[in-house]
Amino acid sequence: MAVDKFAVEASHIMMFARSIGDDNQIYHDADYASGTEPGSVIAPPTFAQASAQFDPDYGLRPSIDGDGWFGSGGKPSGAKPREGEGGGGGGGGGLHAEQRFVYHRHTKPGDVLTATTKPGNTWEKEGKRSGKLVFSESVTEYRDQNGELVITATGVGVRTERPVDQS
Repeated sequence: MAVDKFAVEASHIMMFARSIGDDNQIYHDADYASGTEPGSVIAPPTFAQASAQFDPDYGLRPSIDGDGWFGSGGKPSGAKPREGEGGGGGGGGGLHAEQRFVYHRHTKPGDVLTATTKPGNTWEKEGKRSGKLVFSESVTEYRDQNGELVITATGVGVRTERPVDQS
């Protein structure tokens, strides 16, 4: 993920909370939130994933050459794995295995986040039906407009050596 700027707006937070079905008032009611420990509206956990919508190279949107929306079923999605982001590839298949978030402080309206992604650890295990499993981490640090670390997100992908044996 390479987001130049991800401006966090109160409406973004409210819509994200609604999309995940969380009606906690701290995500949309400033009067209510002012009486809580954080003292203001804050973003729900996993909100940083919404920054993907600000990434011009986000692989789950259709490309300009006419590929359909991911999951539309009408056409191929155009989603293409990006190098160094875990999962995918190999002689078999790949998948998203885990996502972890470390919150260094609450994300609030008015923050302008930037994301820097780097590779994390890699390790291997032997699979029973697909050969070697290669796990790889991708670590994204979200910093605010002052350079303060707000969130560290770690995604883990797993790639199989070969397609899963169907026997």
